[in-house]
Amino acid sequence: TNIVIFDKTGTLREGQFGVTDVIANGVTEEELMEIAYAIESNSEHPIAQGVVNEGNKRGIARKTVTDYQNVTGQGIKAKIDGQSILVGSPGFMRSQNIDIDEAMLEKLSAEGKTVIYILADQTLLGYIALSDIIRGNARPAIDALRAMGIESYMVTGDNHRSAAHVASQLGIEHVYSEVLPNEKALKVDEIHKLGKKVAMTGDGVNDAPALAKADLGIAIGAGTDVAIETADVILVKSNPQDVVNLIRLSRATYRKMVQNLDWATAYNVIALPLAAGILYNQGVVITPALGAVLMSMSTIIVAINARLIRN
Repeated sequence: TNIVIFDKTGTLREGQFGVTDVIANGVTEEELMEIAYAIESNSEHPIAQGVVNEGNKRGIARKTVTDYQNVTGQGIKAKIDGQSILVGSPGFMRSQNIDIDEAMLEKLSAEGKTVIYILADQTLLGYIALSDIIRGNARPAIDALRAMGIESYMVTGDNHRSAAHVASQLGIEHVYSEVLPNEKALKVDEIHKLGKKVAMTGDGVNDAPALAKADLGIAIGAGTDVAIETADVILVKSNPQDVVNLIRLSRATYRKMVQNLDWATAYNVIALPLAAGILYNQGVVITPALGAVLMSMSTIIVAINARLIRN
């Protein structure tokens, strides 16, 4: 493996979003949260769960939602009290020709926050900013991979400023931002075309195609069933350091295989011809009994060498 691609949410970051800012426009903050809470209650996405947790803290009553539709990688469409509601990313708003405060978005993104917008009947009601926590073991894992000669890439649906903020904290130089779920596998293909071996690490349904495309698909154990079924390796803990341990183990295993192959080959190349009497005229000969002993020793050495990998 030359390159490890990390999905940001749930892999490099905790995936436990908390609401930091609620900015309403034409409605009260409570009314804005009521709409967002009702819509996001139908989603399992970590960002949605952050809104739901905030709603639960505030004791908000849940409104009835109809015509719920998930727009992959962008947001949600639904209806509440007959109003057409859209909740989603800045890109989703732009696709609906809705003007947003780009300066405020840039400011929040530079702070590493994720912003979702709430739209009712094509009127922008406001936005909610959320922040996630970088895993404490993520930076050491990235540094360890670099020391092993492996480059780390990060892929995320977040805008470039937010993604760059996270990448700078982790020491990641290569970032794919504003990537839709169906585009993650295309990013793997792009790297393949450079002649690189790629390992993909992710935990969500959206990561499954990329996990399947990669030379090595690594699913976080706490991830979705689809990601787990698609991956080649499943990590029990959501710990980026285990990716490092996995690669170290695979390299150590390969070294042991080569060592054992070298030993077995050396025995066959040297001991067997001697036992067959190839140097009999020079007075060098191995009796059948000694040949059997050497063969047993060869097997024992291979077994002991293989067990040393446990250390």
